[in-house]
Amino acid sequence: MNRTLIIIFCIFGCSLSAQSIKVKGTIKDSIGNPLEFANVIASVKSSGATESYGITNHQGRYQLDLPKGNTYILRASFLGYETKEQTVNVPADAENIDLDFILNPQENQLDDVEIVYEMPVTVKGDTIVYNADSFTNGDERKLGDVMKKLPGVEVNDEGEIQVEGKTVSKVMVEGKDFFDGDSKLATKNIPADAVDKVEVLRNYNEVDQMRGLGNDRDNVAINIKLKEGKKNFWFGEVTAGAGIADEYGEENGRYLVHPKLFYYSPKYSINVITDFNNIGEVPFTFRDYFNFTGGFKNFNKGGGTSFRISDSDLGFAVSQNDRAKSIDAKFIAGNFSYAVNDKLDISGFGILSDNEMNIVNNSIRQFIEEGITENTSTNNDQRNQLAMLKLSSTYKPNVNFQLDYDALIKTSKQTEDDATISIVGGNQNDISEVKENKPFSINQTANAYYTLNDKNIFAAEVQHLYQNEDPFYQAVQDDVPFRGVFTEIDEMNPFNSDADTFDPLEKSDRYNINQNKTVKSNKLDAKVDYYYVLNNVSNLNFTLGTTYSNQNFNSGIFQILDNGSQNDFTEDDFNNDVTYTFTDAFLGLHYKLKSGKFIFNPGVTLHNYYLKNEQLGAASTQNDWRVLPDVNVVLELKKSENLRFNYAITSEYSDVNNYAEAYVFNNYNRLFRGNRELENSLSHSYNLTYFSFNLFNYTNIGGNLSYTRRIDAIKTDTDLVGISQVSRAVNFDSNFPDETFSALGRFSKTIKKVQFKLDAAVFLSKTNNIINGEIRASKSFTQNYNASVLSNFKSFPNFEVGYRFMKNDYDNGGSTQIFFTNRPYANVNIRFLKNFNLFAEWDYYNYTNEAKTIGNSYSFFNANLYYQNGDSPWEFSVRATNILDTESINNDSFTDQFNTTSQYFVMPRIVMFVIKYDL
Repeated sequence: MNRTLIIIFCIFGCSLSAQSIKVKGTIKDSIGNPLEFANVIASVKSSGATESYGITNHQGRYQLDLPKGNTYILRASFLGYETKEQTVNVPADAENIDLDFILNPQENQLDDVEIVYEMPVTVKGDTIVYNADSFTNGDERKLGDVMKKLPGVEVNDEGEIQVEGKTVSKVMVEGKDFFDGDSKLATKNIPADAVDKVEVLRNYNEVDQMRGLGNDRDNVAINIKLKEGKKNFWFGEVTAGAGIADEYGEENGRYLVHPKLFYYSPKYSINVITDFNNIGEVPFTFRDYFNFTGGFKNFNKGGGTSFRISDSDLGFAVSQNDRAKSIDAKFIAGNFSYAVNDKLDISGFGILSDNEMNIVNNSIRQFIEEGITENTSTNNDQRNQLAMLKLSSTYKPNVNFQLDYDALIKTSKQTEDDATISIVGGNQNDISEVKENKPFSINQTANAYYTLNDKNIFAAEVQHLYQNEDPFYQAVQDDVPFRGVFTEIDEMNPFNSDADTFDPLEKSDRYNINQNKTVKSNKLDAKVDYYYVLNNVSNLNFTLGTTYSNQNFNSGIFQILDNGSQNDFTEDDFNNDVTYTFTDAFLGLHYKLKSGKFIFNPGVTLHNYYLKNEQLGAASTQNDWRVLPDVNVVLELKKSENLRFNYAITSEYSDVNNYAEAYVFNNYNRLFRGNRELENSLSHSYNLTYFSFNLFNYTNIGGNLSYTRRIDAIKTDTDLVGISQVSRAVNFDSNFPDETFSALGRFSKTIKKVQFKLDAAVFLSKTNNIINGEIRASKSFTQNYNASVLSNFKSFPNFEVGYRFMKNDYDNGGSTQIFFTNRPYANVNIRFLKNFNLFAEWDYYNYTNEAKTIGNSYSFFNANLYYQNGDSPWEFSVRATNILDTESINNDSFTDQFNTTSQYFVMPRIVMFVIKYDL
């Protein structure tokens, strides 16, 4: 099959080459210097339609492919230079043509703006401007569809935009923030036909006077320029649909309501996005909620300390639309910005989301130490009600001073009801679990930037986080929980030989164990940076700051007896009352130097750490000094080719969850307790990144090598009996470090209107834990490969054909498991009868393990048929998902204690009739 595809592509490529010629040459200025990133546009003389375009490389060379049998006008242009035109006749028997251009400086620089808007790609400093119409074919529906077709830009499966291998941290429309802190809402909601230009802002910094002073190399922002008809007017779309789903022979109704409204003017902007559906489209997931930063920066990035307030560890099932049997989603979001005057801007957004889902899965869990297999069947009902509000302001009275204030409020209610049947060695245990959490947090930050003069620049940042969580957990089961585990603990590796028993548990027909827990956190970060500019290629950065965190942790375990009475576990081992304080005072020095093609940015930070935890009537303290170096080196081989190296030592500290001594539940068969004597771990990280973005031949190459070595890592000491485990946090022996290595590679090349892509990712990890008193080394080796070919024709049908291969190799103390996934896929987009457009996609999965004890093949086929009469605002479509009515998918996972293979039941076949109206 693979050989056949290669032959077809070769024949296809040769056919295209036989019907066209190459026009190539150089573009130079009047004194003979090559002009890099100059544009050459070839248009058909008779109609004026653009046929091809090219961008020059660092030698000023360009090349075009032009079909035979026509006459073309070639226009060469570059910012600040006059545009030159030449007519080229390409008869049916034409050969390749060499054609050079010499451009003269332009006297009136005001024409630069007009030239930018004519060029397919314009590069000016750190900004790349793409003319969207030069790269699209008219079938794009959302911003994400446009971004995928821009050279050097990628959109991953989560909707995140990546440029030169770096994730975009900010999306703006007409220079105004669009739901700051997330690119997914932009790629999946901004209409493609509203996009005129896409500006990629590399080495981005929101504060003008801070640009170029620090390490901004990984900061990328996107600014969307709208078409003229979309400015100062309301625009958007209203989509509504209804249909049926065929589930186990029974039909049930499905719906979709998805209105969106946008307004942009120089003074203010308003965006409103709503989405109500039960067809499996999750506009804002539980994972999105916790990953959504709201645009807040990583405080003291590169300072050498890793300390974060963690979220509840109840282990809510992650809501993914490819692992749910049913989903009902409701989503409302609004975003605004307002220029009060020329000195003050305010902006903000609000998000409300309510997702209900049912997750059904079967799992085979193999416990390595005991050689026991647990088979589980779980029916999970989950609801996530999420709310988020952000308000921002920027006050800039003059070019030398800027004051920013941001506040982000997040609150949610998460509930989950599990019904699990666990079978171990023929014994069946019926388990019911209830999880509930209502976290609330408010994150505030105030930043001030002041430029005294060209040599002296100051920056001050203060950030405060308040977070309150109250997770509740209940497990009801037939079997005695943790039977025999505490006896093993006393005999083998006691935590506290006087108290480690499960004596409070009273005999019942059904064992109903409950846990209340609250965690209240206050965290304050503050620092002052002073930059002394030595000259135009170097500066010094002095940093003085602190992090102060105070957390209160309370938990208690109790049993509900068969008669409804409550049996409180009053022993210290089952009740936590902990106050934990963490303080980091630091002084840092960094030096930045640009020398030739190199940028050096070494630094060192002196830290004083103070930790105190109070529990069980006593206090434990730690006071440590650390000197932590870091270095960043950039080699700029060309304007669009660079090599970056980062090295840093990070001192990693845990929050209160790992210090609380008494037991807490992770789930029905896992108990965990902290360790008040924990110390920090040290992490050495090395990162080498290469990227080449060649607009001359539309070839992008990217690669990354990363290695991390963790010493004295905070790990677990686990006692495992059967499937029940009790763990304690410990610092692992420095002679047994944890190591991770990753290698990523990406290659893409566009030939005419066809793009060839190859991606590879390899991850290797080696971890250590203690299980039943013995050190257990575990290895995980994961490989992912993807090869694809996709087209972008203006009038012909477009396609994408690809093949993914995944291999997961797990070695747990000598016990190995290897899983394979082979996944060919194909997409096609066909426009026919002028007003009809058919889009279809097919994915085939073949999932097996090396032992041939697991095997499953399935495929997904979706198709959408659209009808739109010319420029009519009305569009009608029939959409069908999971046409083959595939019932389930597979995946596998790995921990130090066990390997898991899971089967998830998915949403059934759904057929919808949908109407869309463009406002």
